[in-house]
Amino acid sequence: MDRFGKILIVGCGNMGGAMLAGWLAGGLSPARFTVVDPYMAEAPSGVTLLRELPAGPFDAVLLGVKPQALDAVAPSLAPLVGGATVLLSILAGGEMDSLAARFPAAAGIVRIMPNLAAAIGKSPIALAARGLDAAARADVVALMAPLGTPEWLESEALFDALTALAGCGPAFVYRFIDSLAAGAVALGLSAGQSQRLALAMVEGAALLAARSEHAPGELARRVASPGGSTQAGLDVLDRDEALAGLVAAAMRAAHDRSAEMAQAARAQ
Repeated sequence: MDRFGKILIVGCGNMGGAMLAGWLAGGLSPARFTVVDPYMAEAPSGVTLLRELPAGPFDAVLLGVKPQALDAVAPSLAPLVGGATVLLSILAGGEMDSLAARFPAAAGIVRIMPNLAAAIGKSPIALAARGLDAAARADVVALMAPLGTPEWLESEALFDALTALAGCGPAFVYRFIDSLAAGAVALGLSAGQSQRLALAMVEGAALLAARSEHAPGELARRVASPGGSTQAGLDVLDRDEALAGLVAAAMRAAHDRSAEMAQAARAQ
């Protein structure tokens, strides 16, 4: 991680802020980070917060602005992304061809897909890169490790699918938690108690699944006894593949929207 001793974060909203929080919680020195964000009220202690771009130099620049703001930011940011600086991008739909056209002098480009669980070191992190040798790729993995589980994708073309799973997936899980709590309310539990117990149940189930030698489908089978209450509920979810079909449709919509955003960025 020493390769990235000085990191500039341009745009530190929800996702950039989650990554910064995860790095600090993971023990990285706040002195390594400079944030440029006109809307951020204050930065964590020890992190430099600026309203305008500094002079540099930096080992890495994390691009965290909204995709629609890229063209406005790129001309003034490009001089900071020179031959010794790696560009890290979390822009949805921001393909590497598009980034390379705007930052041609970058030492390398890394496209990253994390989610908000980076703040607690529990995010899946998809990576794709160009211009990096094996040692530099290893340094990127080391930098991302405090945020969760970094994995290189075989092809950048898989980013839309990964977006649907790891990027959008948490929102789908939160909706399911809400639905579990609402179902418990309909059965007579209070709203507060239903939400607390639903959250505790999902947390425990996820931790168990992560540590188990068995696949989630097998764990579901082991929870359910033939003819029992769990199986009765599973029968509803499995009837005509109701749950699988609904989730697949949600992920397809997210995938297709991600692809549309990438196409729009290419057209600019």
